[in-house]
Amino acid sequence: MTYVEGKVERVRPQQFHETAGLEDWRVVGEGACAYFRAGSLTVGARFVQAISELPGVGAGHPDIDVRYDGVTVRLITLTADFYGLSARDVELARQISAVARTLGIPADPSAVQTVQVTVDALAGPDVVRFWRALLGYADRANSPEDLIDPRRRGAPFFFQQLDAPRPQRNRVHVDVWVPYDQAEARMAAAIAAGGRLVSDAYAPSHWVLADPEGNEACVGVAGWTGPEPARR
Repeated sequence: MTYVEGKVERVRPQQFHETAGLEDWRVVGEGACAYFRAGSLTVGARFVQAISELPGVGAGHPDIDVRYDGVTVRLITLTADFYGLSARDVELARQISAVARTLGIPADPSAVQTVQVTVDALAGPDVVRFWRALLGYADRANSPEDLIDPRRRGAPFFFQQLDAPRPQRNRVHVDVWVPYDQAEARMAAAIAAGGRLVSDAYAPSHWVLADPEGNEACVGVAGWTGPEPARR
């Protein structure tokens, strides 16, 4: 469902995925990402130049990572009280994909992901204060449990409140957000590499895995069908 709050027309991940013309894109974490296999830095630079000339491009939007073999584009709307997808992102995603087709640059939706670090804390505000100062991060809009890199390069940190000490279980873990159609393959690869499934209680939002020594990680997706489960 799309809903309007203030001047931002918000778009939920499932709606984004169901919108025609966005087949190149996948919602991972709070943003929509696409990877385009440019094949060379020269072609990639030409693609980025064309993106910069689109009418929907503004300050800080989109985030673009250029490498010798491809270009990753991330779309996300940031306001004082919102950090997520909007109707503006939908339209810009369509325009960027059209530019890629014109230049003959194929997209590879399986190549995108985002990584988040989750810290379980008893004294939440004190722990958040430490990591904010250490990393040079900032609070995420409308979410005091999250810290984000203001330059949008480093992995976000999420702080999960503990009710009691948990000495026999790791207190910091990695969340890997993958495209919804890549989650099963990613989990199978991790299990084949010596990991194990700890819990699927929150599926299809996320699954909890562990390495051979019990250190946990989550594989998460955005855009699942049904109500959003509580975060782990």
